[in-house]
Amino acid sequence: MVITLDGKDALVCGSTQGIGLAAARMIAELGAEVTLAARSKERLLAQRAGLPKDAGRTHGILVADWNDPADLEAKVKLHIRERGPFHILVNNTGGPPPGDIIAARPEELQQAMTQHLICNQVLVQAVVPGMRELGYGRIINIISTSVRQPIPGLGVSNTARGAVASWAKTLSLELAPFGITVNNVLPGYTDTDRLRNLIEARAAKAGVPPAHIEREMLGQVPAGRFGRPEEIAAVIAFLASPAASYVNGVSLPVDGGRTSAI
Repeated sequence: MVITLDGKDALVCGSTQGIGLAAARMIAELGAEVTLAARSKERLLAQRAGLPKDAGRTHGILVADWNDPADLEAKVKLHIRERGPFHILVNNTGGPPPGDIIAARPEELQQAMTQHLICNQVLVQAVVPGMRELGYGRIINIISTSVRQPIPGLGVSNTARGAVASWAKTLSLELAPFGITVNNVLPGYTDTDRLRNLIEARAAKAGVPPAHIEREMLGQVPAGRFGRPEEIAAVIAFLASPAASYVNGVSLPVDGGRTSAI
């Protein structure tokens, strides 16, 4: 099987680092024209410069703030008017800070829901009309294995991610007749800045060295190692491709076997 994204246009959110950047690179390597989206123009320009280049493809950037859905909506709609519709949307947003849910302030929950659920909705409403016209659409949400098993110490994240999973499943039923699929990728422990920050936070809370927390986490992974962003990106790229046309409404763990639920 040869997977290609030639002739496709993709919007990849949170694409200046980690899993989002790895996904943008892989989708571009498979032939798509990619628009990188995040808050920092400087970082977006730097990462765009590293994407594969060839005649006929002009990768773009979209600078927006996921704390401001109205700003995001206006900018993505303008982008579509200027550059045309997207075939692929990768929803990806940095996770909320760690902490127990009982200690979370209402505004922390509100902010997480805005960044994850509300902004996802804004983006989908902006891109779906074009996908329907094209007869091709792939909406891929990068969330977390916490939608299967809540992760201790990530109370706000668990809550927001679970809401996104339910939203996506509902959306998949509504959009399937138009050739648009909606799927979730659930990364496990992946070697990113986010994971390192979580390890340090847990270590500080427990009063132990970060290496102690890292060993504990690795002990939960049957594969015995953390994932690489490129491994998550490979699954995202498959779901974005024509080869995944009959995969719809799933939440797929990519976690080295850590999730114990069937």
